[in-house]
Amino acid sequence: MGARGKVFWHATMSLDGFIADPEDRVDWVFEYKAPNPAADEAIRTTGAVLAGRRTYDVGISKGGKVYGGRWSGPQFIITHNPPDPSHDPEFTFVSEDIGAAVSRGLAATEGKNLLLIGASVVRQCVEAGLVDEVLIHVAPILLGDGVRLFSRTGLEPVRLERTEVSEAGQITNMRFRLAKGSA
Repeated sequence: MGARGKVFWHATMSLDGFIADPEDRVDWVFEYKAPNPAADEAIRTTGAVLAGRRTYDVGISKGGKVYGGRWSGPQFIITHNPPDPSHDPEFTFVSEDIGAAVSRGLAATEGKNLLLIGASVVRQCVEAGLVDEVLIHVAPILLGDGVRLFSRTGLEPVRLERTEVSEAGQITNMRFRLAKGSA
């Protein structure tokens, strides 16, 4: 058995902390086209994807491709209401708990990383202490409202340790790991 990949949270957010606008659009992300070695590395090292049902419903099922079509591989959609398996054979719908879903996704990566997509999936993985690394691209845009990068209430803050900062054109890349004992 090969080396285990990382559970990897990778997203682009607006300067005011949103990953999508109020209508779930993310087209603003593609306005920033400068070469970005951090994003290229994320694509190259992704072996499988674990996404939430909402992410699937609002984007992926409507033709949205992971990394704009620059990546392909196993995709797992975590949901309490999986559709008929013949509905979309490109995806594996799972209804197990988040730990089991992450284990299934990691098993499919062939030693690469498991990419997390979707605010709810990310929140569940952070709270379960399953996230190994975070890469956030900060875009120079203020959306004012929309889907937050991370949201939860009534719990202690999640502490991160910054491990790297870089720039690519107008984008600022920030890499983190969860601080010990956080979540």
